Amino acid sequence: MINELFAFYKPIIENRIDELLPESDAPYNEVVKASRYSLKLGGKRIRPIIMMEFCRLFGGDYKKVLDFAIALEMIHTYSLIHDDLPCMDNDDFRRGKPSCHKAFSEDMALLAGDALLTEAFNVAANADLDANVKVKAVATLSQMSGFSGMLGGQVIDLSFIKNSPDLDALCDMYARKTGCLLRAAAGIGATVGGASESDIKNADVFAEKVGLAFQIIDDILDVTADPELLGKPVGSDDKNQKTTFVSLLGLEGAKEEAKKLTDEALLILDGFNGNTENMKAITKYLLYRNF
Repeated sequence: MINELFAFYKPIIENRIDELLPESDAPYNEVVKASRYSLKLGGKRIRPIIMMEFCRLFGGDYKKVLDFAIALEMIHTYSLIHDDLPCMDNDDFRRGKPSCHKAFSEDMALLAGDALLTEAFNVAANADLDANVKVKAVATLSQMSGFSGMLGGQVIDLSFIKNSPDLDALCDMYARKTGCLLRAAAGIGATVGGASESDIKNADVFAEKVGLAFQIIDDILDVTADPELLGKPVGSDDKNQKTTFVSLLGLEGAKEEAKKLTDEALLILDGFNGNTENMKAITKYLLYRNF
């Protein structure tokens, strides 16, 4: 089921990206090329698909939330470009290909990230939605991306270079850095789909649990994955002496925690009235993925 789901949604997402961010002969086209390079670098498009699936789950047309799904992917991509920069994680590869600052230049990569963040809100503001729904969705997108969300999580992560976190601090950082964009996907999808306030809150709790499980699996993959499949070197967490779920709980303990969170997320899906089979397939895929 999961392969069919990806095969259905990914061409829709890729085609819309091409429409919204075309290359041109403008004098600033180099930054457009750098932005497109990273945005089209690959990936499963998990966040956009979750957003469209939550919209569909509550009776909405997934096409209505497509532009917000693209906006979210732009924000996610900008964060990856900046994370890879020498001043941050200094990673030379992303998804098996040179990072943006290696494929272009450090200054162009910085501008490409800035451009994607800015363009994301242009795309969201021009989405074909009821004005009140759009304002609520934009507020969710900005909150989950900013100080108290993904950006704040990155700041907390940088602070761990000097001060090793305990489990609670690590969970808080992961909840922000990784979980918040997944919360945006679920929350905006549910909102545009017409979900009740109660269902929107439950979708948010679901995404919190999935987001934490997602990052725990990333910690595990840094120890166990084939670097060719993962698309980047493994073992970097241990090399850089980073505190992770694996270093705190051990490999088996981390696996058990990810499974527990996933099971709790699946129980939340059982509480929704719509057809949740696709979301269950996505949730299980995120737990058992090996790249």
